[in-house]
Amino acid sequence: QLELVESGGGLVQPGGSLRLSCAAFGFTLDYYAIGWFRQAPGKEREGVSCISSSGGSTNYADSVKGRFTISRDNAKNTVYLQMNSLKPEDTAIYYCAAIRNYYCSKFVSEQKDYWGQGTQVTVSS
Repeated sequence: QLELVESGGGLVQPGGSLRLSCAAFGFTLDYYAIGWFRQAPGKEREGVSCISSSGGSTNYADSVKGRFTISRDNAKNTVYLQMNSLKPEDTAIYYCAAIRNYYCSKFVSEQKDYWGQGTQVTVSS
């Protein structure tokens, strides 16, 4: 079965950290840029971050720059999103997606070949 599986979500206090993982099963991530997206209740899904297939370039939404770091380990077929200094407004379901491109320049609008099922992140005291 070809799928992406996210993990690492949970409940954290403001200012805390979480690391999300996105693991691929049944296919290799080597040829895909990978994006992280999030959707909060009542809001549209937004692009959070993206990493190119080689890991050589990354993109971040302005709202998370300086707080989130995306990385990948192609040997483990996994992409990570390290989230620090979390804020209540980061609360959302976080999804990863395999983008049909090596690069991230248009990762929000590019076609996605695979989506994960999502992992809940809740930032609250």
